Amino acid sequence: MSVMSSRLRRCITGMLTALLLACGMSGSTSAEEAKPLTAILLVARAELPDPNFSDSVVLVMNNIAPAPVGIIINRPTHLAVAELFPNLKRVAHLHEKVYFGGPVGLESVWFLFRAKRPPEHAVPAVDGVYLSADRELLLRLLDRDKPMDGLRIFMGHSGWGPGQLEAEIAHGDWSLERAKSDAIFERKSEHPWPTPENPGSST
Repeated sequence: MSVMSSRLRRCITGMLTALLLACGMSGSTSAEEAKPLTAILLVARAELPDPNFSDSVVLVMNNIAPAPVGIIINRPTHLAVAELFPNLKRVAHLHEKVYFGGPVGLESVWFLFRAKRPPEHAVPAVDGVYLSADRELLLRLLDRDKPMDGLRIFMGHSGWGPGQLEAEIAHGDWSLERAKSDAIFERKSEHPWPTPENPGSST
């Protein structure tokens, strides 16, 4: 699979390097520790006017498309996973929600999940966390004894055209954070979708 534009990658890589140094991480790492960056978290500024991204935290990956692709990780919808899969008994009594991944392709289902080994039909997002849109893989995960353990399901995703995300970052619309699995699965999700300003249906 192709990667995002080299210009954008250099931009994000440079900012992430500065972020890591600001966090006190050493700039000297062993060859084994020096792994290619594949993801970063973007946190929307408080006054961002776009209701799709207001109050959003977006996991942006550089390894799945020519331009940036991301998943909003903190916007639960009103749709329960059990409603999305009404024929699966293991999720019938669960209350976990499907999340709004972004305004692109709302008819599509994506998911992030923890795995000890790289699975088929998935791409790495963060260490030990993978992204996929493969239905068979998702059904296998949902058939586990604890189906939602280390699993989050999204409808839609986020995307930017060439140069668009660079411009938004330069404008101050986003701040950058290190991408960690805890941020995906344990971060509080206090900004449900849709918002009053964006009353589109989540079903």
